[in-house]
Amino acid sequence: MADSKTDLRIIRTKESILTALIDLIEEKGFETITVKDITTRANINRGTFYAHYQDKFDLMAKCEEKVMLEISSIAKQNFPNVIASLEMDSSNVPPFPLTVSLFEYLNKNSDIMRALLGPKGDLSFQTRLKEFMWDTLYGTNPIALVKEENFLVPGQYLSSYMGTALIGVVQQWLNSGRKESPQEMARILTIINVNGPFYAAGLKK
Repeated sequence: MADSKTDLRIIRTKESILTALIDLIEEKGFETITVKDITTRANINRGTFYAHYQDKFDLMAKCEEKVMLEISSIAKQNFPNVIASLEMDSSNVPPFPLTVSLFEYLNKNSDIMRALLGPKGDLSFQTRLKEFMWDTLYGTNPIALVKEENFLVPGQYLSSYMGTALIGVVQQWLNSGRKESPQEMARILTIINVNGPFYAAGLKK
């Protein structure tokens, strides 16, 4: 029983540290935050912080690693559905379950995602997330959806275009208050991804 109480206390401590980090990133930016800022906001002592993290960079790295692992897990679970959807008529492709699940995850974790992907967050994370998503969904991964040998343009430009576009759409949605549902955002992104931006703009029927 004591162990479960200790575990619960650790979980609550880590949650309060994460909440403090998110609030402080929004307020003053990751670069200027100190461990003292985090411990004061989380209402814990420095020893408690250092029992779990080496410094603020270690805390940030562990947050980012957790996000990437969870997104990777969502992607792997949904691969077969995406492949099946792509075999349909491109003008009538339903939102990929993968994209719906991804936006549901972003919605549920909107505070941390807005902090990480915002201008005051860790800008290197955005680059790593783009590369990670590309490697997971497309790149050289043996279970990737598309294979590099089939590309019609050089892979580095395709990955840059798609990664930047995806992160841009996510940032816009998070920063504008998530007015659309995850299902609606999945529909929007599927139309753009499957048919291209000219089709989405009504220029190409």
